[in-house]
Amino acid sequence: MENGELPNGFGASPGSRRRAARVVVLDPLDRILLINASDPLHRNGPGWWEIPGGGIDHGESTEEAARRELWEEAGIAEAEIGPCVWFQRVQFSFGGWHFDQDEWVHIARCEGVAEGPQGLEALEVLAFGEQRWWTLEDLLEHQPRTIPYRMAEFLPHVIGGQFAGDPIDITPDEHHVARWHEQASPPKG
Repeated sequence: MENGELPNGFGASPGSRRRAARVVVLDPLDRILLINASDPLHRNGPGWWEIPGGGIDHGESTEEAARRELWEEAGIAEAEIGPCVWFQRVQFSFGGWHFDQDEWVHIARCEGVAEGPQGLEALEVLAFGEQRWWTLEDLLEHQPRTIPYRMAEFLPHVIGGQFAGDPIDITPDEHHVARWHEQASPPKG
């Protein structure tokens, strides 16, 4: 990464939207794999839990990118990548960069063995922490900050195998984003 350029596939050219793929990966017990992360520029700031994913490289399909990201970020090589179940448009800042991004989210099934990261970008090495398999009950009980923001709202349908032919638009509204940021604030009082 020279002259402040983003790594290959990491960002989009100015004025364009970045294309990204993510993957909801479930094990045989219907637990979802999430990666704990935080912004490397704000190490003492609040973290979050996210599904694997990242930029789509030139010539890749969303499914190919989801498979590659699953290997790079979680070390899962053997997974059955299913259909794209969700789509979202998001804007966020991370590591000093601003992203305006379209995300396609696939579902995948695997045996539940994640070897850990196998090909992270330098910024991701600084951002990512532990990986953990979460039950839906744990997510609903603890309500951690997640990416996608609305994951817990739509996850029961995916786990139950109830997905439409076209991806569901889970783009967060202003109140979803505000709630996500409120979860990062210390309690008042």
